[in-house]
Amino acid sequence: MAQSAASTDSIPIAQLQTVVELLENPTLARIYTYTLRSDGATVADFVTELDVPQGTAYDYVRTLEGAGLLTKQEDNRPYEFEAEPLSLTLTTDGETRTITDELVDAAARRTENEDIDVYIDRHGIDGLATALEYAREFVDGTVNHRIMARELDLSPLEAEIILQALEPVIRSHSDDE
Repeated sequence: MAQSAASTDSIPIAQLQTVVELLENPTLARIYTYTLRSDGATVADFVTELDVPQGTAYDYVRTLEGAGLLTKQEDNRPYEFEAEPLSLTLTTDGETRTITDELVDAAARRTENEDIDVYIDRHGIDGLATALEYAREFVDGTVNHRIMARELDLSPLEAEIILQALEPVIRSHSDDE
């Protein structure tokens, strides 16, 4: 069963498709994350700040709006967009995974952080979600890279590299709380 805190105006399956696309498309994820962090982002912001082609920015904004993850503020010109926080819980064969804006942010960083990119290539998005859980505990000081390595059957070096790569993601989202 899937649950989400995003707008109920969107069709649930379409919203799920967009969330999957967010995890697979770093540019789309960067637009969502940038909007979530700003007080109102415009398409011009995406073009200048994120170096996204204007046509792509408009297409991705429509995609995110259709899924209820972005809302247009009609009272301003140029239009400003605000993002809805994401929390989508999926359960399959007894396994539960929650997709959050934190995971989308981590996936968005794969284009600028080679360590995250390599980790996703090796372990997939599900592996990245698991690494984020360890990264939260790492930031809290309750887990170190050796524990993560042992429990996930990784080399200690790979565990340390991904924990360090994900630490800024965790810290930026813990500042929001």
